[in-house]
Amino acid sequence: MLGLEWSQAIEQWGGEQDDATTPAETRRSWVHRAPEQQVLTLYRTIHAVDPLAPAPWWLRALAAGTLTTRLEGYTVEDRVSKLLTARTGWVYVPWGADGDSGFWEYVPSERKLAEPGVPTTLMLTDRHAGWIDVIRVHPSEANPAPIAVEGLPDLRANLARLESLAP
Repeated sequence: MLGLEWSQAIEQWGGEQDDATTPAETRRSWVHRAPEQQVLTLYRTIHAVDPLAPAPWWLRALAAGTLTTRLEGYTVEDRVSKLLTARTGWVYVPWGADGDSGFWEYVPSERKLAEPGVPTTLMLTDRHAGWIDVIRVHPSEANPAPIAVEGLPDLRANLARLESLAP
């Protein structure tokens, strides 16, 4: 029953999500609307049973104590979104894994591949305190390690270099 409750908690309601162009437009699930402490309690309960349970990056960081509030995570998402949507070539992809906040793709990077593959991808993560990972453009069968970006100032300063990474 706990697994069912959690899957409903992270379920994105509304077909409009597929048309979302920013993370803010996808914040419709229970984990986004319910009282933060209640969300955190339920997440910790499901995480104790299933450490790999899907959850937004900010909720994992909140549970680990590396973010102080859900709003802090939203602020990171919104600032990254503002930076990338102001640049040509970046597209927000609202559908990811269950519970995920979506990710951005740098579509022009696909031109560097001889055959169709995966464009340069930026996603938010709880893996480190910079919250941002970039995965360079690569063929579909490859699986390159993410490049840790040390926050928005680092992203802003190095975005052109990250966009030009070769496979």
